Amino acid sequence: MNKKVKGIAVAIATGIIIFNILSFVLVINQAALLALIAMMIVLWSNEALPLGVVSLLPIVLFPAFGIVSTDDIVPNYSKSIMFLFLGGFMLAIAVEKSSLHKTISNRILRTFPNTARGMIYALIITSGILSSFLSNTTTALLLMPLALFLTDQAALKMRFALAIAYGASIGGIITPIGTPPNLILFGILENLKVESIPFMQWVVLVLPLSMVMFIVAGWILSLGVASQVLEEIEVENTLSNDQKKVLAALAGLIVILFLNSPLQPLYDGLGLNEKGLLLGFGLMMFMPPFSILKWQDTKKIPYEIIFLFGAGFSIAFSFTSTG
Repeated sequence: MNKKVKGIAVAIATGIIIFNILSFVLVINQAALLALIAMMIVLWSNEALPLGVVSLLPIVLFPAFGIVSTDDIVPNYSKSIMFLFLGGFMLAIAVEKSSLHKTISNRILRTFPNTARGMIYALIITSGILSSFLSNTTTALLLMPLALFLTDQAALKMRFALAIAYGASIGGIITPIGTPPNLILFGILENLKVESIPFMQWVVLVLPLSMVMFIVAGWILSLGVASQVLEEIEVENTLSNDQKKVLAALAGLIVILFLNSPLQPLYDGLGLNEKGLLLGFGLMMFMPPFSILKWQDTKKIPYEIIFLFGAGFSIAFSFTSTG
């Protein structure tokens, strides 16, 4: 039995066991829902099937087991908030294509001491700043080559990689658009017709906690290597034309997002839809005077992550519909 077949078999067995246990205390469709979710979690974990494939299973399995209808489950994969993240991916691809992430990261790195602890804090903060407005997953992937370039020592590479990962996760909570769970929260609030938390208010509430987490994470990761000196990193002195364009777009987006955020009772905000804003700025990367992206570049968009959001919304909807 190969690894893929074994992984699928374990997932199905887990679902059957969960169903048989829960069927004694829950109604059938509730037990079936939790069993299917358990099966999907196992498949996501053991990677017996691709992430995107597992994320699309609710469209097939939830109606098949009488949990919800196909017409009810499919709209969860096309919520307006998906396009906010789609725009974010387009901007991230433009940043990567222009190598702006390397320039920004290198310049931030130069402001910190050239020791292992200094680099760890630089990577955590750089990753945190970028992931505040870009996907934390995308930020980590963009910065990882830089971490691997900084040193040849395997132990330090691991610490630098973890600094980027933790920095992206911490930075992702600073803004409502920084990480997928925030977007899922807003999608659930939208479903329940609950008023969303304003952008600026979110930042003011979360930023102090994030700063403490940056400090603690950096201190822990640098234990035992704090004073180790690294070689100097070469930094480009000037930005390319494409980098200037992308930087201007990101700066403009950040300014508009902050201006758009109401700060009650002093300021009502611009009243613009953030989902449309982010998608609009992403689409601008294809248009003059930017002309950074071509349609072929969209192949780099991780659509399986978008399907994963759809699965999350489908599960939340199914929990509500089954009581």
